[in-house]
Amino acid sequence: MNLETLKLYCDILRLRSFSRGARANQITQSAASQAIQQLEHDLGVRLMDRSKRPFAVTPEGRRYFDGVRALLSDYSKLEAQMKLSSTTLAGPVRVAAIYSVGLYDLSRYMQRFMTEYPQAKVRLEYLRPNKVYDAVVNEEADLGIMSYPRKDRSVTTIPWRAEKMVCVCNPSHPLAGKKLITAADLEGEKFIGFDPDLPIRKAIDRSLKQQRSHINIVMEFDNIETMKQAIEIGVGVSILPEPTIQRELAAGRLVAIPLAMTELVRPVGIVLRRHKPLTPAVQRFIQMLKSAERPGNAPPEMQIGIPETRVKVAEYRPED
Repeated sequence: MNLETLKLYCDILRLRSFSRGARANQITQSAASQAIQQLEHDLGVRLMDRSKRPFAVTPEGRRYFDGVRALLSDYSKLEAQMKLSSTTLAGPVRVAAIYSVGLYDLSRYMQRFMTEYPQAKVRLEYLRPNKVYDAVVNEEADLGIMSYPRKDRSVTTIPWRAEKMVCVCNPSHPLAGKKLITAADLEGEKFIGFDPDLPIRKAIDRSLKQQRSHINIVMEFDNIETMKQAIEIGVGVSILPEPTIQRELAAGRLVAIPLAMTELVRPVGIVLRRHKPLTPAVQRFIQMLKSAERPGNAPPEMQIGIPETRVKVAEYRPED
């Protein structure tokens, strides 16, 4: 019996699956099954009933799970404390993020972090919003970075920044010469929108509806990069977070005009699994992210306390 087997047992119960538990521990399902059988043999008790699908946890198995989970948590805290006392910062930092935040920003943070701490490794994966939550909750990622973070009992959200939204168009578009865009200016304009199920689309629709503006949506996409390409070739205009178009503005490929609808701000937060101890490497990475942003720039609904805990970072894939 060792810590790896105990963690495997907890992961299998937490994920309600031998296959997912095995994957989380980077072993085969057969090896996971054999390890649990050996664990039951060593303890002399039956921890789960495999005759049912999905398997059922016995009362002894539930009691053992609660005790082992507390033991692993205490060990993680002790390990983090010991590593924190070391002068060398090392270990993995796994980050899961939505595509738009990661593409234009996170790579430079990763480079800076790995330059300062060469023995730490940051892995980044782009995901759709719901997949960011899943990665964090299932401990496939140590932290998630996403816009419009929702309240969830399984996670804690640290406010990161609030991004101003602007009207974006091709430099030759008639709106390009305006100093301020109102909802009335967008009436009937060919508009490139986000997919209807994304929170950013709902926020934009809500604001335009309040202003009684009716736009002509000609295209819908789930990521900002494709939207920018459509705007560049003159398909239409859009409303995007200003930080996501800095390269195109500098190159003169797009024009950004301030909006009269000042309530349009995209909140971005760092999502962590609640009560999960964070390693020194992850904690330092989060501190670096926050130090790069001005304090207090998040909207009121995101102004929450930062958990006093160590931090791990995750992997991530595309989305907005």
